[in-house]
Amino acid sequence: MLERLDAYDAWRWALDLFEHKDYYAAADVLRHLVDTHPHDAELGEARELLARSYYHSAQLGRAVEAARDALEHDPTNAYAALLLARALERSSRLAEADGARRMATALGAAA
Repeated sequence: MLERLDAYDAWRWALDLFEHKDYYAAADVLRHLVDTHPHDAELGEARELLARSYYHSAQLGRAVEAARDALEHDPTNAYAALLLARALERSSRLAEADGARRMATALGAAA
């Protein structure tokens, strides 16, 4: 079914799933969206929401990867840096989290 959706419809569906706290399903839709449009510069919000979906569904390893991907595409994304720090902290990777937290603070993210 995902293959039949255009990028906009997939994004709207993922937003709806996230707003209804169906984080696993939102992550599936967002992963498909990001994977099928890997070089699309306009997917910054989708990459960030993917990291948030993974974080809220306690898929911390994937949250870390998604937050790093979001930062790779937009190094000034303060919220992605904060998500990275929080996911690393919840994973007990405190030394890595400290560096991510400093980056988030430097970018203006509130703790």
